[in-house]
Amino acid sequence: MKIGIYGTGAYGLALTSILCENKNEVTMWTKFESEKEFLLKYRENKELLPDYKLPGDVKITNSIEECARNKDLLIIAIPVPFITELCIELSKYTDQFTKICIASKGIEQKTGYFVSQIISNYLKTEKVSVISGPSFAKDIIEKKPIGLSLASKDLSVKAVVETAFSNDYLKLRYTEDIIGVEICGAIKNVIALAAGILEGLGASDSTRAMLVTEALHDIEEIIEIFNGDKRTILSYAGFGDLLLTCTSTKSRNYSYGILVGKGLNKETLDEYIKINTVEGYFTVESIHNLLRDKKVNISLISILYDILKGKINSNELLKFLIEKI
Repeated sequence: MKIGIYGTGAYGLALTSILCENKNEVTMWTKFESEKEFLLKYRENKELLPDYKLPGDVKITNSIEECARNKDLLIIAIPVPFITELCIELSKYTDQFTKICIASKGIEQKTGYFVSQIISNYLKTEKVSVISGPSFAKDIIEKKPIGLSLASKDLSVKAVVETAFSNDYLKLRYTEDIIGVEICGAIKNVIALAAGILEGLGASDSTRAMLVTEALHDIEEIIEIFNGDKRTILSYAGFGDLLLTCTSTKSRNYSYGILVGKGLNKETLDEYIKINTVEGYFTVESIHNLLRDKKVNISLISILYDILKGKINSNELLKFLIEKI
């Protein structure tokens, strides 16, 4: 198959490794000319994903049109804040038959939209899918066994995504619950921040397990609020991704939470945000506002919002876990 992938970050590169392993013809898009030239010359990004070289037949382009033209599947793997800009331009080169796979996780901060909603607003197609689950880029390129949730309401997209990705080290488990999978993918970054905060406070593994258990119930409730299937919390996108990001320092969200828990000054925390993509920091405000608009209070989200905004001390998280009903 011919596949276009928007995004040349670590996860985009890792997904490309699977696509190439499965004998697909891949074109990758980057907005930046310098990044394009570097990848064409060196076929790698040692800073983002050491030990991985792009196969020589992978095309690199700055043209949104070239990446979309005559493709069987388009994959979106760029940070959420830039997806609207991409979709506005992409709308010129897609139609109702275009098949989309979302690999980005998060909520657009300005609008409160999930990625599938952004796509629905700008693209004509309803052939949309989402892949999400516990999958660090490094583990993907090393061909470690990995499971992902695949969400779509269109069986033709499901079939194409399965053909593109499934192999002897990647399992896809299907669901129709697009919004539930997106909620899990976004909020797990918020809970990873909380787990990191507990680590920074010197809390035990038992206390972090307590947090994850409470978070499972809260995410289940949030999925229902947005008319998703609460059973999605037990999927790869739900518990699987939550377990991974809440226990590993490979997670930028978890690592940032540790700094918050240790009480580092605002300048140090802001510098970390500038250098690293910490999705949960922005997602907590987005989900907090969405819940507020629905006049719903999820206390764990509220207390994390207050901690990250500097309104209360991180130690309040420990107190909250004991007092939470």
